[in-house]
Amino acid sequence: MTTPIINERIEINPKILVGKAIIKGTRISVEFILELLANNWTYETILENYPQLQKADILAAIDYARIVI
Repeated sequence: MTTPIINERIEINPKILVGKAIIKGTRISVEFILELLANNWTYETILENYPQLQKADILAAIDYARIVI
């Protein structure tokens, strides 16, 4: 079961990053975002360093991980 935010923000395409879950329109994986958060990066720090992302993308990555795990 996926939520609308996941359907809207997360993409899995075997042609991009070997099928890892990514933020749509980027090559930034959910796994990478989770690693940044695990290394104490704040939402603000992530957004400053990756301006192509929005806060909703980070939240979608967290939600995706919650559902998958």
